Amino acid sequence: MRHLRTLVLALVLAAAAPAAWSHSLKDLQAQLGDREKYFQPIDKDAPAFMLQDADGHSVSLADFRGKVVVLNFIYTNCPDICPLHAERIAEIQGLVSQSPMKQQVEFITITTDPSWDKGEVLRNYGHAHGLDPANWIFLTIKPDQAEDTTRKLAEQFGHRFDKTEEGIRPTASSPT
Repeated sequence: MRHLRTLVLALVLAAAAPAAWSHSLKDLQAQLGDREKYFQPIDKDAPAFMLQDADGHSVSLADFRGKVVVLNFIYTNCPDICPLHAERIAEIQGLVSQSPMKQQVEFITITTDPSWDKGEVLRNYGHAHGLDPANWIFLTIKPDQAEDTTRKLAEQFGHRFDKTEEGIRPTASSPT
């Protein structure tokens, strides 16, 4: 998908209403960079992926061609920032759903702990945080993929999650 802009649309809608729809990425960075700690515009081709949803259906990045994608990486047993991100995205999703953009935006959450985050765990997480499955999907690895596949994908976006004895932990890394 050409020019995936992670969280750009979402943060624009959350922060500024209709006037922000005409901002460039540079304007958005200047406007939101100081106020939104995790704002990270990405204006480059996104890495291709093939994963599966909570029901075991194959999903690729190409399936979202022509849509604006709001993408985030989490693990469901994350005790702090992941639930906050999910709830913020649910707020943003609600704003998008009230706009003409509803059919053009897809929210994608990719787990970085696929050994724990499977089927029912994924569905329950979305429901618990108010994410609407109408334009939201939770992705994990396919059975034939390595357990670290989604963590390697996250690294391509400048985020690092390491598997430790205590479980999955985010590691500070610089945005791409």
